[in-house]
Amino acid sequence: MNYRIITGEIEHESNTFSKVPTTLEHFRSCVLLLGDEIPPARRGTRTALGAAFEAAEKFGWTLSHPLAASATSGGTVKKETFEQLCAWFLAGAEGCDGALINLHGAMVAEGCEDPEGEILAGLRALLGPDAPIVVTLDMHANVTQKMAANASALIAVRTYPHIDYYERAWQGAELLDRALRGEIRPRTVIAKRPMMHGLDYGRTQAGPMRELIDRSEALEASGKALVVSVCAGFSWSDIYDVGPSVTVTADGDTTDAQRIADEFMDYAWETRAFASGQDTSITIAEVVERAKSGEVGAEKPLVLADISDNPGGGAYGDATDLLRAMMAVDLQNAAFHAIFDPAAVQVGIAIGVGNTGRILLGGRHAPEMGGGPLEVEAHIVSITDGRVRCYGPSFLGGGVWHSFGTSMMMRVRGIDVAVISRPEQTVDLAQLTSLGIDPFHCATIALKSYHHFRAAFEPIARDVITVDGGGMAGSAAMSKALYSHVRRPIWPLDNIKL
Repeated sequence: MNYRIITGEIEHESNTFSKVPTTLEHFRSCVLLLGDEIPPARRGTRTALGAAFEAAEKFGWTLSHPLAASATSGGTVKKETFEQLCAWFLAGAEGCDGALINLHGAMVAEGCEDPEGEILAGLRALLGPDAPIVVTLDMHANVTQKMAANASALIAVRTYPHIDYYERAWQGAELLDRALRGEIRPRTVIAKRPMMHGLDYGRTQAGPMRELIDRSEALEASGKALVVSVCAGFSWSDIYDVGPSVTVTADGDTTDAQRIADEFMDYAWETRAFASGQDTSITIAEVVERAKSGEVGAEKPLVLADISDNPGGGAYGDATDLLRAMMAVDLQNAAFHAIFDPAAVQVGIAIGVGNTGRILLGGRHAPEMGGGPLEVEAHIVSITDGRVRCYGPSFLGGGVWHSFGTSMMMRVRGIDVAVISRPEQTVDLAQLTSLGIDPFHCATIALKSYHHFRAAFEPIARDVITVDGGGMAGSAAMSKALYSHVRRPIWPLDNIKL
């Protein structure tokens, strides 16, 4: 039988504390592909949609692919933007027998705390109660009961940095094929606990997340569960359902599945305070002194990660204090990626490649968080359209083209500074090399990212140091964040004993 399957993706991780709402223009500037625009952009790539196209060929499916939409983490999605994305996507569901789709799981829209639950409920209503709906998710999804009730299977990525979207989509495709042929009847249950975060924020190198993923894979291999997914949640979303979850997909009867989900979440609760120390940050002053002391004769770069101004967590990406400090100690043979500042790029264009001029840089969104505008004497080295093809291992890779908006590289004293017109964290070496920065021969590389940078940059680094540069996603900012919509009581805001 030739089955018609709807595929596609809608991805956004919403930081509800950001004062910049996410609009349709943010999706257009990142990824917004409709219908026939999708196959040439995703076929043959190691992405979730790339896997869907390959699976369709293997299993003989006819694909409906109405929408691929993704925007960098940012503020709450505008109501009209979410409604338009839903309309585009659900219009492709007519006549479909099942679904294999990619969602993030931590979107928040105006007036809707659970957009993914709404999408899946709409899809379920169109496809019917028995149609298999298989969904891949980010590990940092805030999974809800509504999502679990309307999806046949929820399959979260199992690596952080996320490098297995392709593999998880293939896992979903094989499960979908079995369900379509009537071999299995997948049903999914969920367990949560009163915790905003835990599982070491999802780090999979060691610790409780690693242990639970290993147990998940053993259960799947033994046939005791079809899928076990562990999500760490995204605590910068001030919503009722924030926090870690475990979903278990079973064949028909979900009694044992619920027991497994509850046992896993009990362990997540018991280990909620575990921290591997990978986000233990030192001050800007300390980090630049260490960079200065090791810049001479360094064979590999020292990587400084400003985890507080990470656009991948919804921060603004234009904090300047770390760059200011690097300039103050006169670091040489250094690189900085990147300052989000479209206006500064336009000034650089006016100055022209090969020329030198004054530029007011960054610090425009929240100067009290990570530093205000920095005036520099800059030599303009390169200007590009910002289109970059990334082949690295992390989620921006797989051979996919990305646009970071009109971009430039300028040399400020001994520092090559990248300035971009669309905010994005640094995760791929091509983000540097496309502008003329050679990461292999820098003494110091400063970047804005929380953890995803490690997949590409840790292998080339002599050491990695994380720094809290004062941005809105830093630990100091989190300690002051005022939550008003999370369920209460909840750890760590409340002292709870279960």
